[in-house]
Amino acid sequence: MRMSDRYASFANSGPGKALVKRLGLPDPPRLRRYRPGDPLVTGPVVLDAAPGGRLREPVAKLLTAAGVDVRDPGATAQPDGPGGRTDAALVYDATGITDSTGLRGLYDFFHPHARALTGSGRVIVFGTPPELCGTPREATAQRALEGLTRSIGKEFGRGSTAQLVYVAPGAETAVESTVRFLLSGRSAYVSGQVVRIGTAGAAGTAPADWERPLDGRVALVTGAARGIGAAIARVLARDGAHVVALDVPAAGDALADVANSIGGTALQLDLTAPDAPARLADHLAARHGRVDVVVHNAGITRDKTLGRMDAARWDAVLDVNLSSQERINDVLLERDLLPEGGRLIGVSSIAGIAGNRGQTNYATSKAGVIGLVESMAPVLAERG
Repeated sequence: MRMSDRYASFANSGPGKALVKRLGLPDPPRLRRYRPGDPLVTGPVVLDAAPGGRLREPVAKLLTAAGVDVRDPGATAQPDGPGGRTDAALVYDATGITDSTGLRGLYDFFHPHARALTGSGRVIVFGTPPELCGTPREATAQRALEGLTRSIGKEFGRGSTAQLVYVAPGAETAVESTVRFLLSGRSAYVSGQVVRIGTAGAAGTAPADWERPLDGRVALVTGAARGIGAAIARVLARDGAHVVALDVPAAGDALADVANSIGGTALQLDLTAPDAPARLADHLAARHGRVDVVVHNAGITRDKTLGRMDAARWDAVLDVNLSSQERINDVLLERDLLPEGGRLIGVSSIAGIAGNRGQTNYATSKAGVIGLVESMAPVLAERG
C-alpha cells in the first residue's frame, strides 16, 4: 500500500478523523471507485437544459434506460433540508446557449444544487464545439463553458469531478459511452477535462454488455510489465479484452506475472530493434489475426539539462517514446491488422504540454505523441 493510501485509510478511520480535525491536517475523501456490478450512479441525477438544447432528450433517454433516477432541478432535496446531500450528479445541456447573456442559466442551475451534491458526485456540462458555432457570439459563449467546468472541478470538492463535453451537431446519439464513463466510478481521477465527441463515431454500435465492453477484442499494451502499463493491461482485461502484454526481455519475469494474472499473453520484444515492428505484426497475425486496441505506453526517461545531455540520451528517449510508435503503426496499417473500429492510443505526459527542466528529450517525445494522435486521427477515421 502506498503512503498516500495508508494516510487516506487512517484519515477516514474513527480515531483518524478526530485527529485530522484537531490538528488541521488534510482530510482526503474516500473516492468512489469502479467495481464490476456497481450501479452507474449512487443516487438521483439532476438534468436540465438551456432553451433549445440538443442533448437533454437523448441523455435523459439513455440514463433512464440504464436505470438511473433522472430528476428535474426542483425535485431534489436541498443540503439544509431533511434530505441533506442527495444529488449524485448534476448534468446541464448548454448547447442551446447562443450568446453570453445565456450563461446566466448556468448560475441558476448550479447555485441551488452546489451544496446538495454528494461525495464523489459528478458534474457534466454539454456544449457545442466553438469552431462549429454559427456566430461569434455563440462561439464566445460556448468557449466560456470551459472556465466554468474547470472552476467547478476545484470548488465542489468531496471527491467530486466536473467535465465539459463538446458534442458536434449530428453526434447526439454518440454520447452514451462518454456519459457512462464520466458518471461512473471509472472516472474517479478525471476532472476539469474537455471531451470532444464528433460525428465519426455516431454510427457505432453499443456493446452488448457495458460491464465488459471489450469482450472478444484483442488489445496490445506496450511497457506492460509494471506501473501504468500493468494497470492499463488489468483494466482492459477486466473489461473483457484478451491482452497481449509486451515489454523488453529484461522485464520478462514481471511481464509474465502480469500476463498470467489477467489471463493474457506475454510478448518479450525490444521495440527499438530494427525487426521489432515486423516481428510484432507476425505474432499478432499468427495468434489473433488482428489487434483491436493498441496502447503505446512504453517509455523511458534519460534526464539531463540540454547543455549537458549527450546525443545517446536524446536518441534513446525519442526512439522509444515516439519513433518506435510510428514504425509499429505503419506496419500494422500496411498489413491491415487494425480492423474497422480499431483504436490506436498514445500515452503522453504533462511534460509534453508544459515542458520540464532537465527533460527536453522527454518533453519533446511526449509532445510528439500528442501530435501523432492528432495527425493520425483523420487518417484512421477514413479507414473506419
